[in-house]
Amino acid sequence: MNIRTQRLIDAVVGQALCAMLSLWARLWQRHQAPFSKQPLRQVLVIMLSEMGSMVLAGPMFTRIRQQHPQAQIHILQLTRNQQVARMLQLAPDTHLHGLDDSSLFSLVADIWRVMRHLRQLRLDAVIDCELFSRISALLAYACGARWRAGFTPHTQEGLYRGSFMNAAIPYNPYRHISQQFVALVDAIGATDAPRSKRVPTHPLATDSGLSLVFAPSQLSDYAQALRRDHPALMAAPQRVLMYAGGGLLPIRAWPAAHYAELARTLCNQGHAVAVIGLPEDQALAQEILRRCDHPLCHSLVGYTRSLEELLMLFHHCDVLVTNDGGPGHFASLTPIRTLMFFGPETSRLYGPLTPRATVIELGLPCSPCLSAYNHRDTPCNGDNQCLQQIDVAQVLRLTQTQLALAASPNA
Repeated sequence: MNIRTQRLIDAVVGQALCAMLSLWARLWQRHQAPFSKQPLRQVLVIMLSEMGSMVLAGPMFTRIRQQHPQAQIHILQLTRNQQVARMLQLAPDTHLHGLDDSSLFSLVADIWRVMRHLRQLRLDAVIDCELFSRISALLAYACGARWRAGFTPHTQEGLYRGSFMNAAIPYNPYRHISQQFVALVDAIGATDAPRSKRVPTHPLATDSGLSLVFAPSQLSDYAQALRRDHPALMAAPQRVLMYAGGGLLPIRAWPAAHYAELARTLCNQGHAVAVIGLPEDQALAQEILRRCDHPLCHSLVGYTRSLEELLMLFHHCDVLVTNDGGPGHFASLTPIRTLMFFGPETSRLYGPLTPRATVIELGLPCSPCLSAYNHRDTPCNGDNQCLQQIDVAQVLRLTQTQLALAASPNA
């Protein structure tokens, strides 16, 4: 299903189901015994949407293990987004639960199957990391957990998703999302509302706390394959990667012409440049290569067949210039230095958790225009001036600075 269809079903069907379920939960609550303060043994984390968010949730997983050392963690995601959790071993494979959203029939069938399995686990708590998605709220109730932690819109009109979260905290657009994920963990078991009022204040983490260590033989084998397949790229003294795609939200992309101009200047200075992306980004990559018109400019779109291979590629390059999205967050798991564009969304909420990243954003009066309050549906109509006005010369200077730091052994 495309994203607009998902939004429509979530808004129309989702709100009606949330209202009915809220009434049921209120009536059922009268017959429930008060919760006893037992240690949590089975915790479900719901994080359906983007893979990059899983990296930003690193501090939350650390907090779960600190607060509830006996708990087994389960993760519910869309099947296409499970690579990160599996690769970082955030939970055993048997505890990773996937939903196939390729069609409405597949999604409904998977929800029925997965919910039946989750209810058999007798979950103690569920943490719904989605912002105002109704389907995730419905899944949080359907899984049968006694504690349900999630975000509440309070009095925000149009964001209704029921009143059955018994560990709800107000969504805070002024705090980084990683801090809010941690607050959801702390809200479990609290008795006052809003439940984030009496929980500790956690400073913004300087890194995700997640890591992926490759064996030296893996990295050397991958380097050998790169030298065989792209000898000119590997022969250059320094290598710059560019992720020019926008994924599901093309509005987040710096213009292709700007990428091409940056690539041409870097190539003229002797650096190798490679455009990365998914197979569907092939046309965009070819446009950048055509505009750049330099033998040191390459396309690696579709070359990395898995997220693991993408991270090994990062190990063998110096700087990543990227739009806001998953690759910029995955880069924090590797030594590569990153320049990341923001505009339609804000780094104050979604900035990468690594000291090796530099954020580039103008802060126009209309920015950010994608938010939890509009379900990331911008009124911009594709005219993303917050990114178009970012000067190539400025990005070039920052890239050169990062290249110098990458070349310094003490950086």
